[in-house]
Amino acid sequence: MQFKDINIEDIKNIAVKAGDAIMEIYNKDFQIEQKQDNSPLTEADLKSNEIICEALNSLYPSIPLMSEENKQTDYDTRKNWEYYWCIDPIDGTKEFIKKNGEFTVNIALMHINTPVLGVVYAPALNDMYSAKKNEGAFKNNEKLPLKTNSSPKEKLSVVASKSHLSSETQEFINNLDTKEIEQVSKGSSLKLCMVAEGVADIYPRLAPTMEWDTAAADAVVREAGKMTYQFEKDEPIIYNKEDLLNPWFVVK
Repeated sequence: MQFKDINIEDIKNIAVKAGDAIMEIYNKDFQIEQKQDNSPLTEADLKSNEIICEALNSLYPSIPLMSEENKQTDYDTRKNWEYYWCIDPIDGTKEFIKKNGEFTVNIALMHINTPVLGVVYAPALNDMYSAKKNEGAFKNNEKLPLKTNSSPKEKLSVVASKSHLSSETQEFINNLDTKEIEQVSKGSSLKLCMVAEGVADIYPRLAPTMEWDTAAADAVVREAGKMTYQFEKDEPIIYNKEDLLNPWFVVK
């Protein structure tokens, strides 16, 4: 199996199907549970996960799955995976609960430790970001980036987390080398997509995230000619680590 054999339209269709199911729940009263790490979980997370995992298993039975809502495979097994799916059925559950629309369905195909295909679908906003290695990145079928900043020394647009803005992230933003900083907040993996799109120049995240929070949008970032760098090393972040926690990172 080569990733070029995977039809990204199939993956986009799966994301839309999951998004439709999410919106049915979004538009009514829903129950909220707490997971062991105190993060919120709704029936929409579980329904979306079921739809995505079943569809991927049916289309590509030989490719293993890693999803936020599944039991994680032991590192001894998964370190040998050549390809695997990395899934966040709803990124931005807090935004989903607040009903502000800023949540996403995230499906990435990973090759060893790098995203090579990504679909990020925001069902409440009806925005679809997608990318496949060497084939470009797109928002609603328009090629990314849509705009570029020709004078970053004069002004930078910085996007930061809506629900998880750390003091370290704010300090990093305050120390950026530019005359004017425009700071916007956004939920979920949409922040990475905004950098890919060119509506934001930089997204610093000096706070915890997991690999499935970034994988799909990181594919879009990379195909749009940008990169998700480790904060300490200035090297691209890598995936399928023993510890699935991402390092602090900066998307630019």
